[in-house]
Amino acid sequence: MKHLILVLFILIPIILFAQDPTPNTPTQKSQQLLVGNNSAASQDVQKQDSAAKPPISLYKIITVKRDTIILDTSLTIQKDYKFNYLRKDNFELLPFNNVGQTYNSLARDIKSEVLIPEFVAQARHFNFMEVEDIYYYQVPTPLTEVYFKTVPEQGQTLDAFFTMNTSERLNFSVAYKGLRSLGKYQNALTSTGNFRATFSYNTSNDRYRIKTHFVSQDLLNQENGGLSEDAVQQYLDKEPEFDDRSLLEMKYENAENVLYGKRFYLDQEYDLVKGTSNAITLQHILDFSDQKYIFRQDEATPEYYGASFRASNLEDRVLSRHIKNVVGVTYENSLLGKLTAKGQHSYYNYGYNSVIFLEEDKINNRIEGDNFGFGAAYEKTIGGFDIYADAMANIVGDFTGFYLTGGAGYKLNQHNQLSAEININDHAPNYNYLLYQSDYLNYNWNNDFSNQSQRSLSLQLRSLDLFNVEASINQIDNYAYFGVDESNGVKPFQYNGTVNYLKVKLGKELTYDKFALDNTVMYQNVTSGKDVFNVPDLVTRNTLYFKDHWFQRALYVQTGFTFRYFSAYNMNSYDPVLAEFYVQNNEELGGYPMVDFFFNGRVRQTRIFFKLENVNTLINGNNNFTAPSYPYRDFLVRFGLVWDFFL
Repeated sequence: MKHLILVLFILIPIILFAQDPTPNTPTQKSQQLLVGNNSAASQDVQKQDSAAKPPISLYKIITVKRDTIILDTSLTIQKDYKFNYLRKDNFELLPFNNVGQTYNSLARDIKSEVLIPEFVAQARHFNFMEVEDIYYYQVPTPLTEVYFKTVPEQGQTLDAFFTMNTSERLNFSVAYKGLRSLGKYQNALTSTGNFRATFSYNTSNDRYRIKTHFVSQDLLNQENGGLSEDAVQQYLDKEPEFDDRSLLEMKYENAENVLYGKRFYLDQEYDLVKGTSNAITLQHILDFSDQKYIFRQDEATPEYYGASFRASNLEDRVLSRHIKNVVGVTYENSLLGKLTAKGQHSYYNYGYNSVIFLEEDKINNRIEGDNFGFGAAYEKTIGGFDIYADAMANIVGDFTGFYLTGGAGYKLNQHNQLSAEININDHAPNYNYLLYQSDYLNYNWNNDFSNQSQRSLSLQLRSLDLFNVEASINQIDNYAYFGVDESNGVKPFQYNGTVNYLKVKLGKELTYDKFALDNTVMYQNVTSGKDVFNVPDLVTRNTLYFKDHWFQRALYVQTGFTFRYFSAYNMNSYDPVLAEFYVQNNEELGGYPMVDFFFNGRVRQTRIFFKLENVNTLINGNNNFTAPSYPYRDFLVRFGLVWDFFL
């Protein structure tokens, strides 16, 4: 809360004295093909206030991989897809009932460059901002952006952001995303906060460059275990007296889990030799991360999780510290390309305060050590092909592993670009597969799992003339997953076969006069490993909408319907103790439509969003699920805005 007060204190004078610069063109990424929506709104943006200074093209967003994105204040259908709590297109995700809860995954992204295990509670990491989620900026005048959206019950979500350059070479930014929502069901409150601050600086001769950020996050969810057995039947029967969802009985109403995280990140470069034909650059990256996960419950519920060490005031607490240093030297030659050699040191410390002795087992309390790795990277444009490769392997330490990523892109013409990529990664499963302690006896284990090995070949076509295609062929050996054992307890397992997974996604927008139909269809097929790797065969999203300028072109509007559907499948179940999803093959869920009506508008740099979510449930009611025992969202009226201020 104190961070939010600080941000609002900064925002108030900016709002009061905000001025409008030149509206912008559609988003453009450096050295990449523009294939976004060619909407009338984006075209009109270029015509308004052309005399205003400075131009919007000078407001730049820089990613951790040093891609540059021009600030975009236009209104497109893609902006509607991203107007959500994650602020990302969630086509492949199925949200739980309350905003800020977890998401069930309708698809998987196999690509990975992991060398040591990752932290626990991965179901809570959807809104956990990683290094690649933090951006840096370069702006000619101070810039402020405010995101606001209503929530299902008693609360709101706000993402406020401010950045400025004190000089052409020095920029800082500060931002806070906060959420509080009571939810429609008992004991389903969410309260989250993501504070981040960035700093970037280049020396006057541009030999030394630094980018750094600090992030502090706390993500709290009350947990209720889903509907009780009786409530599930009442929900399925659509009994009218339970249209007030707060009357439905939950499995329990006395638990919560919370994920904390703090990270300091530093990325710096120094040019030893600076020239047009030859250059040598030294690089250093420091990633200092602390994470903590806590599960609390006032009274034990042995009917769901088994016996416990104590009957009340249960608390599972696990901490992790990861310090990673990467040093490298890059040689760049106009003929040979760009070659980087790099070394990496990782210190990891994951664990608990005590050792647990069970009847026939000893549960250790800590995984701690150092790992050293070496790698290389290469980039070069040859005959119109943009070729790149990146690899690294652990050479000293308790954890073995490596990754290799390589690919090529080719620009067929102004409207069509083709790319291919291969990724191979061999790494240990996450920490909670190897070691876990809990007040519940069933949730204590100490495993010696083999490395999970995964391979992915992906192809991508970005085309304005035809359609967009993303296809990947994936294989996983020693796949680690959570499942149910013979005592109905959730445990980690490894699959002793090979998971083969095909994923194909097509996208195309069709326009006629003032009408448009945007289509995204995804097909998936698991040819082996279906018992442990659950995804739906078909996922689709189709949006039919009308777009026009009103009030002498002062207001640009989009209004229409979005239809979403995914085929029925054995949907993974959610475990609140672990904050992880686990495989179940007894209950097939899904196969239901989701229809939203929206009315969006844009006035200058303000985008306003109004949405009626799940309007189809007004006709036939709602008894659908996002996971076993967890109901899907009912009809909701929600609105919000994204507002950019320029000083």
